[in-house]
Amino acid sequence: MTLLIKNIKTLYQTEAGKAKKWAAGKAMAQLPSINKAYLLIKEDKIAAFGKMDNCPTETNTKVIDATGKMVLPTWCDSHTHLVFAGSREAEFEDRIKGLSYEAIAVKGGGILNSAKKLNETAEEQLLEDALKRCHEIIATGTGAVEIKSGYGLSEAGELKILRVIKKLKDLTPLTIKATFLGAHAIPSKYKNNRQAYIDLLTQQILPKIADEQLADYIDVFCETNYFTVAEMETILEAGAKYNLTPKVHVNQFTSIGGIQAAIKHKALSVDHLELLKAQDLDALKNVDTIATVLPSCSFFIKIPYAPARKIIDTGLPLALASDYNPGSTPSGNIPFVLSLACIQQKLLPEEAINAVTLNGAYAMGLEKQLGTIALGKKANIIITHKMSSLAYLPYAFGSSHIHYTILNGRVEQINTEYKSN
Repeated sequence: MTLLIKNIKTLYQTEAGKAKKWAAGKAMAQLPSINKAYLLIKEDKIAAFGKMDNCPTETNTKVIDATGKMVLPTWCDSHTHLVFAGSREAEFEDRIKGLSYEAIAVKGGGILNSAKKLNETAEEQLLEDALKRCHEIIATGTGAVEIKSGYGLSEAGELKILRVIKKLKDLTPLTIKATFLGAHAIPSKYKNNRQAYIDLLTQQILPKIADEQLADYIDVFCETNYFTVAEMETILEAGAKYNLTPKVHVNQFTSIGGIQAAIKHKALSVDHLELLKAQDLDALKNVDTIATVLPSCSFFIKIPYAPARKIIDTGLPLALASDYNPGSTPSGNIPFVLSLACIQQKLLPEEAINAVTLNGAYAMGLEKQLGTIALGKKANIIITHKMSSLAYLPYAFGSSHIHYTILNGRVEQINTEYKSN
């Protein structure tokens, strides 16, 4: 199939010549663009783009007239927990009444609540619910998504989640990366024998994940009252034996050395970072690990926002992600994440878009395939509704800005009632 998008008001995030690894520091405010542009897609790849003056004449081609509209690469959401069972609105009410995230966890809520529900839910139901969420995020412009396990906290539960993620790769047009997060919390039955649970993760579950090729990455919630730095290192070392690259939760509530340890173990990303000390920022300089922040989590559970502005001003690259999960961020809406990043974290629209396109792709190991408009990259494209400027996208929060989401060269028919059968 050949698809020509013509009369584009502005084509953003264009890339010519040597491919970029990421955008960092001051470069994050730069979003290469072409006004009055065209974009040609052949099969599932970007075949050509440029000024309308040079627009090719193609036969047997589907044409989309994008007059007045912007075109960008789709969002790359590099941190989600999209496969989960049920919801946790009772905890939402608890927070309204004044309970903290940590207090809710102590009384049996939080991650352990989700794990109980998940272990009671059939795989088929998990898959059907996750498919709906996948098509929901496609409708808001997401083209690639990382999905973690972590709500099983048992061998059967963790494998069930990862098998659902594997099916999602076949049943949806999304580009999906899977992460094993068995170390999300200590299950109640292991609270007096933490080592036994770590042994379960590293000696029993990891070999089965490797045999079935269920994960691309490994994650640990390295945080006070969850997993220590030493425990994280043990788990990451075990994952390395199966070629699982770390992508880890660190510095959500406390700074305990998790960033430094993650970098030592060659983590692709360190995520959350709501609490950053000077030594944490220093550790992120001149390394290949990208900082990833999750503003809609801060919004929903009313914790401090990560110092995204300071991260960029330090000269570092930054990725933004949704953290889609039932407890702290029940939404995968990246346009809202963009708005929060601009409003609450003082990012420019260009910086925020770099953070969810090129840098989001890097945080998933996909920067050579996605994240920019470049020849030969996968044709995952957003066409907006008509808008006056790029800044209107984060400015008009809550509005629907996406006219078309094109994945793998095909215009998606958005259906949030999608079923696996």
